[in-house]
Amino acid sequence: MIDVAVLFFALGVFAALVRSDLRLPEALYETLSIFLLVAIGLKGGLELSRQPLAALLPQVLACIALGFAIPFVLTPVLRVMGLSRADSASIAAHYGSVSVVTFAVAQSWLQRAQVPLEQHAALWVAVMEAPGILAGILLARVGAGAAGQVRWGELAHDVFLGKSVLLLVGGILIGATMGDAGTASIKPLFLDLFKGVLALFLLELGLVAGARMGALKRQALPIVVFALAAPVALAFAGALVGALLGLSLGGVTVMATLAASASYIAAPTAMRIAVPEANAALSISAALGVTFPFNITVGIPLYHRIAQALT
Repeated sequence: MIDVAVLFFALGVFAALVRSDLRLPEALYETLSIFLLVAIGLKGGLELSRQPLAALLPQVLACIALGFAIPFVLTPVLRVMGLSRADSASIAAHYGSVSVVTFAVAQSWLQRAQVPLEQHAALWVAVMEAPGILAGILLARVGAGAAGQVRWGELAHDVFLGKSVLLLVGGILIGATMGDAGTASIKPLFLDLFKGVLALFLLELGLVAGARMGALKRQALPIVVFALAAPVALAFAGALVGALLGLSLGGVTVMATLAASASYIAAPTAMRIAVPEANAALSISAALGVTFPFNITVGIPLYHRIAQALT
């Protein structure tokens, strides 16, 4: 099944490939991203208000461990492929972090397929965004004996107080504090209009991804193969973690999807600060130009099948 929002992504890619003058204003793109982050956070926070937080601690710890471990697995693979330490750690950090939009598409896909999902899943997104980035920095800097060159204060500010984490965590806290009654007045905006806003955001991402197709042609074939194979392998690991945690079928699917996703918002910013010698275009092209389209078109249904096999 193809979600209708994914077709907007395909429309954006097509528009970029045929060199259409279709563009979304930069201010609108920023507004849509803020909306999605707040809405996803609110959804998770509302579910937190309905259950004890202590019961979710094993899930939180597992998400942190999974995100932190991924770069340590991928970096040696990328090194064998001939990439430098900096480029290997940077790409691995992008895959250790998560894509909020991929999560939103998976959530929408499961809803359309009528597959139940833990409603606090947004909490998993919030806690998985930073650990992989930190692991990538450690691999790039500490492993090279250059830990002293990292501006840790500036980095910590951008990772933990950057837009994505701040809005996600803020939305979760507001939803958890105010509950259903307290957020009823904003529900028509943030929850009821979510799908339409997601479609417009994917249209813009399609335009960006389509514009990067030329850069992908200039990249070595192994990078493209890696960007297709890594998500599938990571999805197995994520699905296994979800199954061990006793999550529902939808929860295991989302955990697999999060493990398979790659960040193209938080990770590029953080790695540009901490590892400026890394080739940022290489990481973004792999994450946004290959892995993201693969995940939202083929990956999510595939990860659902993996989850079915494990549960």
